[in-house]
Amino acid sequence: MAKLAVTVLIDTYNHERFIEEAIVSVLEQDFPREEMEVLVVDDGSTDRTPEIVRKFAPRVRLLRKTNGGQASAFNAGIPEAQGEIIAFLDGDDWWASHKLSRVTQCLNTHAEIGVLGHGFYQIDSDSGVKTATQPEISRAIGFASTDDATFFRQMMCFFGTSRVAIRKGVVQRILPIPESMRIEADEFMSTMSIAYSRAVLLPDLLTFYRLHTDNLFQIRSLDSGKLRRLQRVLEAMATELPVHLARAPVSPDAIRILVHASEIGSKYFRLRLDGGWPWETFQVEHAEQQFFYEGGTLGYRLFRLVSLGLTLVMPPRRYYQLCDWYGSSRFRKWRAALGEPTMRPKIRLQTHPAGTNSETESLER
Repeated sequence: MAKLAVTVLIDTYNHERFIEEAIVSVLEQDFPREEMEVLVVDDGSTDRTPEIVRKFAPRVRLLRKTNGGQASAFNAGIPEAQGEIIAFLDGDDWWASHKLSRVTQCLNTHAEIGVLGHGFYQIDSDSGVKTATQPEISRAIGFASTDDATFFRQMMCFFGTSRVAIRKGVVQRILPIPESMRIEADEFMSTMSIAYSRAVLLPDLLTFYRLHTDNLFQIRSLDSGKLRRLQRVLEAMATELPVHLARAPVSPDAIRILVHASEIGSKYFRLRLDGGWPWETFQVEHAEQQFFYEGGTLGYRLFRLVSLGLTLVMPPRRYYQLCDWYGSSRFRKWRAALGEPTMRPKIRLQTHPAGTNSETESLER
């Protein structure tokens, strides 16, 4: 048997509507089939997902386990991988046909790189709207400097499942991933893998990320159960990451930067769900503003000052209820007349309304 270059690891849970499209997008890659294996880790699905996966045997290997979340799926699947590179895919997403060729070309050229992330299309299943999301620059990333740690935090969306590929020798070093991370385990995995190697970020649009009502991470409605789950996972991330990063060659300053997003996110959801003190809301909102924005028009800056002022005089839950109302009201459109802020993350977004022709049409299944 030829040496395997790539293992495609698909983690899935109750994806009977999507799993076939995900698998077909892998099997139709313009990549030598004899150099690739496809491993599906089914995290205890209760629908027809396993039945659909079995249709693709023996080209696809199915590993079933009891439900335990994304971290447990990665912990089960990664040791089973036989490829030198593991490319991750969620069971409700799919790939462009040249994804594996592009990924392996880059990693084979740069032996010092252990992790690769790239741009993606976001597809809203309800509206049909497509958004191309790309980094404005291609860049190597390590955690030797605080600048790189900040850049990674800003670009973390390009290193999530379906967009990340990691050398097996690198990702094995970080196992087991704490199983308290039933979701968001991909963030822990990518962060820790870069801590022991280096990463590269490509602008190429190689993944189709699907938004739908059953997304475990994306919150499309104010479901308190989903919000609570996300809050607990971010809290676990803020607890576990500094412990694991301290064992890697990462400076304390870089660790603080890498953990800060999880700390702020966990506090944000706690304030929404349980309330707290107004000064806590101010801290969260000010930190988010400082991280994501670096200025804007005079009108926008005045608007933000008023908004931050409200955090100091309103109970947190009441403040976020006001934010929810504002976000869906006509006042949000009127506020745009004041100007928009300047974003710090150098990310390019291009939205294609439903029913329009775009370069994605030739890549969709």
